[in-house]
Amino acid sequence: MTYHRDPRSMRWSGKLLQMMFFAGLILSPVMPNSTNAAPPGDMPFGAYDPGGDFANDAEVSIEHLFLPWEDVFLPSLIDADVYAQERNRAILTTIEPWTWNVSERNSPDYLRNSLLSGDYDGYMRAICAVLGTMESPVTIRWAQEMDDFSGQFIWAKWEPDDYVAGFRRVVDICREEAPQIDVMWSPLGFENLPEYHPGDDYVDLVGVSVFGLQRWEEAEFGNARSFVDILTPRYERAVQFGKPVVVAELGYVGDADYVQKWEQEVRQVYPQFPSLVGVIYFNQTEVYPWPDGFGLPDWRINERVE
Repeated sequence: MTYHRDPRSMRWSGKLLQMMFFAGLILSPVMPNSTNAAPPGDMPFGAYDPGGDFANDAEVSIEHLFLPWEDVFLPSLIDADVYAQERNRAILTTIEPWTWNVSERNSPDYLRNSLLSGDYDGYMRAICAVLGTMESPVTIRWAQEMDDFSGQFIWAKWEPDDYVAGFRRVVDICREEAPQIDVMWSPLGFENLPEYHPGDDYVDLVGVSVFGLQRWEEAEFGNARSFVDILTPRYERAVQFGKPVVVAELGYVGDADYVQKWEQEVRQVYPQFPSLVGVIYFNQTEVYPWPDGFGLPDWRINERVE
């Protein structure tokens, strides 16, 4: 994969956007709330945007969708492809190996054993067969944040060798059905992430997650942190694999000054992050409680000022 940045405009070339990734799942028509929702800057920007706040924003070049592989309505992927094409956006598809019905989820051991034995091959083959028909450039992101042991994801805390074997199995199946796709491996960004790396042949891009919650930071560290503060150690861990790095999930909540500071930072091109090629906003309320009783932050762009 070849990446090129025009030094005159600091904008990524069209070829990059064609080769990179990304799509947001649009399950039903949405009414956009804004036409200029993206932060200022030159870094390629995308969003998971089920509410449609970024629907008419020409600055958005990446649409992100999340799929629970047990629940996905496959025709909706075609709708997402049309939506992305109409907006000249590429597609990132995060595929989560479970159901979104919490009461019906499997145990971590059951998921691991069934995945490695091939019982779930059909889920991945069906999804990727549809992805293989898409006109938009597509990247898949499977079983994200496996290095986060908070309890959010049942595929975290697996033995690293089991996660790697599962990741490779999924990618091999998907490449059979959709050979043109790219693959993002996407830890949260903690120190243990190298243990879960599936190997150079199975990764085209590395994703990390960056969320800023002012109240929690002040309680935990004594002061608020910046986008660069949080990204720096995660980028340094991710870049060691020699692949382009993406902030695959981004959000920030705090007072007006805190949000404005992040807004001015997240799309800048930083010399210390030469391999960073995009940031993708998570425009939705948090789905898993933050530690220490800080609840479910609302990352939505019209709700994030507290």
